[in-house]
Amino acid sequence: MGWQGIDGHDDVVGRFVAAEARGRIAGTYLFIGPEGIGKGSFAKALAKSLVCLDPRPGLVACGACVSCLQAAAGSHPDIDVVEKPEDRATIPLEVFIGDRENRMREGLCWRILLRPAVGKRKVAIILDADHLAEEGANCLLKTLEEPPDGAVMILVGTALERQLPTIRSRSQIIRFAPLDPDVVRRVLTAGATDRAGPDAAAIAAAAARSGGSITRARLLLDPEIESVRARLLELLSARPLHGVELSREVQACVEAAGKDAPPRRARLRIVLGSAIEFFRAALRHDAVGCEAAPTGRLDGASTDRLLEQAVAGWGGTADDAIDGLRLTLDALDGIERNAHLPTLVDAWSARLEPAPPPPPSRPVRI
Repeated sequence: MGWQGIDGHDDVVGRFVAAEARGRIAGTYLFIGPEGIGKGSFAKALAKSLVCLDPRPGLVACGACVSCLQAAAGSHPDIDVVEKPEDRATIPLEVFIGDRENRMREGLCWRILLRPAVGKRKVAIILDADHLAEEGANCLLKTLEEPPDGAVMILVGTALERQLPTIRSRSQIIRFAPLDPDVVRRVLTAGATDRAGPDAAAIAAAAARSGGSITRARLLLDPEIESVRARLLELLSARPLHGVELSREVQACVEAAGKDAPPRRARLRIVLGSAIEFFRAALRHDAVGCEAAPTGRLDGASTDRLLEQAVAGWGGTADDAIDGLRLTLDALDGIERNAHLPTLVDAWSARLEPAPPPPPSRPVRI
């Protein structure tokens, strides 16, 4: 197991260990990397180490002092964690500066100015930096540029392009790479305590298709998701594509996640991610010009045969695949913008369906 239970980011660990040894921990960091690879967990583990009263070599928290116990319980007065509410598209302004009646007497920007209650440091973690509205980001600028002595601000996002230039310019950027499939497999295997759970082959396949994301890999292990994926690939490879049927299948998958928005969005991301896999493989297939271009290894020996079969039956063109990629990426972006999911699915499937040919022109009689 890696640093403080976090595996796969040894280069980032080394960077922080060296910075702490030189007394060069910065005031503001921006963590950037794909979703589900452990950036938030890393930020919390780092915060625990930074406020530990008796840290071990290698920037490892002792785990036994009062500060560590409070951090582990999520109740440390010097560690502030902010995230976007599930029912909001952005982090509310009052989270940073308080409501109208208590401007700058509440909120993150006020709390970070207070003296540490336990040790010598305060740490603030903003987990959803992708969802910072411009007004919220503007409230943070002064704090990010000149954090109080001993304070560390950590913003966690997925892409540098999604951060405002004013945020990027004031932060030291730390890039997190996707996890190696072997790391994903080890994490999944360690968590598979149920005897009726997935076997080693299923875990290896999910790890290979996860894109280095633990979150995505766990969803891929859901038998229902795999069944939906098989049907999705069948519908996408058919020509002409039937948008109504595609929409109905995807809607049913999303609704099966329940009424809460986060699991519904997570399922739709998986579905759209499978569509992106298909269109990319179809584009490679068209470029190579063979009956079944390789679609990627799962465990070093076998291929993704479900995807391979769908691509082999693909009747579209390279332009169709490019259009499909563009439309699906747009739909993924719509999820992040908190779009109404049923409307999003309907629009995506309708736009994928080719327009009917124009009626034949009638000869003009003179």
